[in-house]
Amino acid sequence: MTRTRVFIGLGSNLRPRNAHLRAAVDRLRDIGDVTAVSRFLRTAAVAERGVAATDPEFRNAAAALETGLDARGLLAALLEIEAALGRERTADGAAGPRTIDLDLLLFGNRVVEEAGLVVPHPRMQRRRFVLEPLVEIAPNAWHPGLRKTAAELLAELAVPA
Repeated sequence: MTRTRVFIGLGSNLRPRNAHLRAAVDRLRDIGDVTAVSRFLRTAAVAERGVAATDPEFRNAAAALETGLDARGLLAALLEIEAALGRERTADGAAGPRTIDLDLLLFGNRVVEEAGLVVPHPRMQRRRFVLEPLVEIAPNAWHPGLRKTAAELLAELAVPA
């Protein structure tokens, strides 16, 4: 069976945040080999897609996973983990406070653009809370669309526009 190295972004802003992240990592082990997990970083809420800057602070992390699932199957498994851990999604897609959020950041070196599935994650290069934990575990993780490493993307965020 062909296995692919993937990177997952994890986030929680409902207590107990660290426990939600640990539970998600444990469940990721059911769908592949977890080869690395970043520290759990404290991050402020960013006003974006249904999240208000006044929402509770987040804990964010990144995990590396070796899996035999294809991208669509992996997304389905991530959504199942979210639901099992109490994540409630709104019909309009607004984010808001949540027990757990699992984002498929990178799927090998592949670019996937299908209905309901875009990989690499379309906003990861603009999100420090995604790039910092990703760089911690895989600074050379390759963004095939932008043709840059995670470390290069993080460095670009540090440069004023």
